[in-house]
Amino acid sequence: MPLNDVTEDATERLLGPLHSEVLRSVVDRGCAPERRTLRSRLRCSAEELDRAFDRLVEIHGVVPHPGTRDVWVIHPFSLAPTPFVVDAGPRRWWGPCAWCSLGIAALVDEPCVITSTLGAGTEQVRLEIAEGRVDQGDLVVHFPIPMVKAWDNVIFTCSTMLLFRDRAEVAAWADRHHLPVGDIQPVAKVFEMAKVWYGQHLSPTWKKISIPEARAVFERLGFTHPIWHLPSEGSEF
Repeated sequence: MPLNDVTEDATERLLGPLHSEVLRSVVDRGCAPERRTLRSRLRCSAEELDRAFDRLVEIHGVVPHPGTRDVWVIHPFSLAPTPFVVDAGPRRWWGPCAWCSLGIAALVDEPCVITSTLGAGTEQVRLEIAEGRVDQGDLVVHFPIPMVKAWDNVIFTCSTMLLFRDRAEVAAWADRHHLPVGDIQPVAKVFEMAKVWYGQHLSPTWKKISIPEARAVFERLGFTHPIWHLPSEGSEF
């Protein structure tokens, strides 16, 4: 086997364990692990770690700060402040968006409280999650950016996935900010999707979801608005 093929295979084998180690540190400590910790736990060289991290970025498994290998976002967590604060006992995290914040609750699988505001404004709301259910089920989540364009600027895409009281409030917000009215889904339904999407992210055997797999999830759970349409073929979503 050519050396490049061996290197690529080794890199691919590291992706799941690396993703898992970073997420576990965020869950337990609220921050990404140090490089020396990752090298020790993964039993890899600095060069192998860099190659695996860069590949993780390439497949959208992690979002680094520009020009660095420092973690900015590893979905469903943001390591920079956002309008979504998720509390579970003494631990606290930031979620990049409403969907991700519900994903944090699904991932940690324990009672959580999500504190945010309607439309990233001044009216605060709280979602209490326990036993696989979310209160405030009358609130909705707005998805204005088509999923096929989500990774063109994923930080912006996430920043627009916000909580609202109802469709009229979404329409007024979208008009004010010159954004389209996209899909509007009940919080409880988005939580059910978050369970499927993020529930296994801590596994060392994690693999980035493919476009066909993402399409299947959306269709099975009833996310059929054009916002969710993806091409029939492609690589990781």
